[in-house]
Amino acid sequence: MDAEQQYVKELYGRLDAARDLADKRLKQAISWPAVDPQALQERDATVRFQTERVTALDAAEAGLCVGRIDRTEDGPLYIGRIGLAADDAGGDPALVDWRAPAARPFYTATPVHPLGLARRRHIRTRGRTVVRLDDEVLTGGVAGSSLTGEAALLDALDTARTGRMTDIVRTIQAEQDRIIRADDRGVLVVQGGPGTGKTAVALHRAAYLLYTHRERLARRGLLVVGPTPTFLRYIADVLPSLGETGVLLAGLGQLRPGLDARGAEAPEVAAVKGRLDMVEVLQAAVADRQVVPDAPREVLVDGFALRLRPIDVARAQNAARKAARLHNLARPEFARRVVDLLTRRYAERIGADVRGGANLLDREDLAALRREVAGETAVRVLVDDLWPVLTPERLLGDLFADPDRIARATPGWDDADRALLYRPGPPPTHPTPWTPADVPLLDEADELLGFDDSEQRARADRDRRRRLAEAQETLDVLHGSRSVDLEDEHLEAEVLSAGDLIDAEQLAERQRAADTRTTAERAAADRTWTFGHVVVDEAQELSPMAWRLLVRRCPTRSMTAVGDLAQTGSLAGASAWAETLEPHVGGAWRLEELTVNYRTPAEIMAVAADVLAAGGTGATAPASVRPGTAAPWAEVTGEAELAGRVAAATAELAGHEGTTAVVVPASRVAAVAAAVAGRVAGVSSGPDADSSAGPVVITPTEAKGLEFDSVLVVDPRGILDEGVRGHNDLYVALTRATQRLGVLSPGVLPEELARLA
Repeated sequence: MDAEQQYVKELYGRLDAARDLADKRLKQAISWPAVDPQALQERDATVRFQTERVTALDAAEAGLCVGRIDRTEDGPLYIGRIGLAADDAGGDPALVDWRAPAARPFYTATPVHPLGLARRRHIRTRGRTVVRLDDEVLTGGVAGSSLTGEAALLDALDTARTGRMTDIVRTIQAEQDRIIRADDRGVLVVQGGPGTGKTAVALHRAAYLLYTHRERLARRGLLVVGPTPTFLRYIADVLPSLGETGVLLAGLGQLRPGLDARGAEAPEVAAVKGRLDMVEVLQAAVADRQVVPDAPREVLVDGFALRLRPIDVARAQNAARKAARLHNLARPEFARRVVDLLTRRYAERIGADVRGGANLLDREDLAALRREVAGETAVRVLVDDLWPVLTPERLLGDLFADPDRIARATPGWDDADRALLYRPGPPPTHPTPWTPADVPLLDEADELLGFDDSEQRARADRDRRRRLAEAQETLDVLHGSRSVDLEDEHLEAEVLSAGDLIDAEQLAERQRAADTRTTAERAAADRTWTFGHVVVDEAQELSPMAWRLLVRRCPTRSMTAVGDLAQTGSLAGASAWAETLEPHVGGAWRLEELTVNYRTPAEIMAVAADVLAAGGTGATAPASVRPGTAAPWAEVTGEAELAGRVAAATAELAGHEGTTAVVVPASRVAAVAAAVAGRVAGVSSGPDADSSAGPVVITPTEAKGLEFDSVLVVDPRGILDEGVRGHNDLYVALTRATQRLGVLSPGVLPEELARLA
């Protein structure tokens, strides 16, 4: 180990030197005086690059070197979280980035297929000290374990959790590596059961793609979509630990800028909102707001009653639709035609024939009349009644609050489905919370309505012209201030002014505030932003409308979707990948499968497999790679004693090292959380629960994608009965544990858990 200690010590010395150099270049870039827009962009790009470099070097401190490969024909290569160049030009790198092609044999070589390696060494460090070495001899062709770095892997699996996911750079397995490095074209679906490492693979794939396609993804960004705030907090440290910080992490409810949709609703309601025919419903709802009255409408202008017939309105609307496809963008044309028509009739009423014959009014008179008509409150109200300006929030709010609007927008629907959309309108000061299922509908409404930004563009143009005028005045003053007291007129001609170095346009551009936000920050604030790649975790839960939103965010269809059909808990979720994806991407998708359960001990997985089989999905549970150290147990108790037993059992489990979760039916969350909080400190519950602070009380839905050292499942019968896919929910609950599992049942234990009886 002495040689490895010395080499790792040298690597950390190079890390410090690289960090010092990056810090120096960052400070130089920040102080770089940009004299024109191009130089300003170059400076900002340099600052971003050096900032990312410093971040990556800092992240590598947690475990710079993860392994070494000894090649049969060349010298050894050291594998790390980042790459470090050699001291001598042309030599092997001092450290090979784990994502580089040269590092791939570290994860894929076997004794049967050694890929030119004689030995693979896994190096574990604590701080800057090597604490463990695990060697695998790959020569001789004798097949051994199917696991890469088995000792290092099992050591990592047995380590207590902290409430935050960590990277798996040291222990990536061959089947995982194949998926991580897969081509980024089209939608890659990764199907894998509990504990197969789907989430870790997805995040490391994101890091790999950012490394391989740095220029494109740095410009367009990468989006990771997760199921709950707890899940997003759980995975938040992984990409930064790999040196990648320019990634936007969001839930479905946070994909609309300025909105954090966390409202709750019945699963049946979310399922109806998630259906693709909601596109036609929204189209009909928009058309319904373009009103043709049944009878003529009159408005008073200066005491004159001006009539607008239904045929007049219909003609104006047809002209508006020809002028622009989107509702709000077509409205100005509709308003203009209505005002023109009313102006003509106003002129006729005061004695002018503007269509021929005696013309008593000149052009200026007609313009004045038009301004008078357009400014009349009654005219503006009439236009708003017939073709209102709509926001997505107003469109959906008005639709859901009015059964008649729902009926007109849903021809062919039955009354039961219509009733699910109805949401009585609350007082304006207490708006009904938007739900995650509403976000795709709001996004679709945005696409149908459009946004008239003419006023903003005019304001921006006025601001640009103001800055340009000010810049020109400044240059004129500087030009006029040049000294003319020079004896040599030839020398005078060579004196340069500011105007010789920069023009007014460039100076005005420099006065504009630079956008210093990261790519992720700019993407989060822009609904129309399109990403270079999208990663979706727990993808089986997404509705068709949610998929429609995500494909709109990534028109290249470069996506990674990870999930498990056997864990689908939503009525709107997937039952088959082809059925889910083909309406959105056609045949531009492919399937990869993860088959090995690295997380769940075999004894616990056997219990979960019985539940999976009872659910009738036909899915097969993944095979576990390790036995457990504690047998799973079940206890039947009375309803009256349940709270006390839950509190006592949770306290016992929390006494072990690592994290603890109590998974319960939704109806029991509040009562169980209160009972546990009376016995154990740091308890949290719900979608924002934080397992790093203490035990969490959560539902199976909220537990998706998470793992805990100890899990207590309470009321399994309630989980089966309350869930819309109850066996899937119980399967999820049972497979969260990495070490210990207990089940408390008020009443008879469900027969699916007979193995525990």
